[in-house]
Amino acid sequence: MERLLEIKDLYVEYQTDDARVFAVNGINLKVGKGETLGLVGETGAGKTTTALSIMRLLPEKVGKIKGGTIILNGKDVTAATEADMRLLRGETVSMIFQDPMTSLNPVLTVGDQIAEVLDLHKKYRNKEEVESRVDEILKMVGLPPERKNDYPHQFSGGMKQRIVIAIALACEPLLLLADEPTTALDVTIQAQVLALMDELKQNLNTAMILITHDLGVVAKSCDRVAIMYAGEIIETGTVEQIFSGDHHHPYTVGLFESIPDLKKKTRRLHPIDGLMPDPTDLPEGCKFHTRCPQCMDICKNKIPSPMEKEGHVICCHLYNETTD
Repeated sequence: MERLLEIKDLYVEYQTDDARVFAVNGINLKVGKGETLGLVGETGAGKTTTALSIMRLLPEKVGKIKGGTIILNGKDVTAATEADMRLLRGETVSMIFQDPMTSLNPVLTVGDQIAEVLDLHKKYRNKEEVESRVDEILKMVGLPPERKNDYPHQFSGGMKQRIVIAIALACEPLLLLADEPTTALDVTIQAQVLALMDELKQNLNTAMILITHDLGVVAKSCDRVAIMYAGEIIETGTVEQIFSGDHHHPYTVGLFESIPDLKKKTRRLHPIDGLMPDPTDLPEGCKFHTRCPQCMDICKNKIPSPMEKEGHVICCHLYNETTD
């Protein structure tokens, strides 16, 4: 599969007057053209920061890429100028932000907001061509074109999410970053939005990074999965390897044990004990060792090396051949 995105040793920090937050700590990721990667982890793991780094939309003067490279379609995003990024955003990479309620401009019609993307990136000869394309895009996401003159407050939550997806896909980008696109929606609308995204992905051959907490969504929509914890990728593999494999990182095991199993009768779920470490004061060694039920002495002071088998990578001393 031809590679579209490659992230190498990415480090991202947020620096304020009060603290220095180590948000992303040396992650490596690869996404092929037309592939869907699920990025999974607890709140605060660094998933959204990773997506914002790809878009170069980190908070100005606060968020900084401290090291590593992001190669997107052959271009190094970390070295690109802001003018270069304006050309890349929308046309090469687009993002569906977490909350559709706050992602739309309340004083512009939805048609104008879609047309703005087209005006910036595509050279249409006249306004009629732009309007025609806006109508096509609205039909593509299942909305009647007649509603292009309505304002965001006139739409339901599910419709707003469709409009956000329409804006993101207007220029048919090569890579779509979907940051928890179904979190604010009820279950029925969630299924519709996921089906819509999958259909559009197939039609346009768009690659996607799907950021989510929902492992059910990952199983249904993704080709590969990356498990993120405290700013690090601790396990990656195909959906089959993550969901059906014999060996997993203890954190991955904990995530699956937190899900209700309809085939087993139990009084309580088994959540992971403790909390994610403070990103301003991360522990030495394996970042998960403070919560890990299989913690060993080596875990407290040595960062585990990644061990790979048939594309399934686990960063844990339990599977490290050099562990004493």
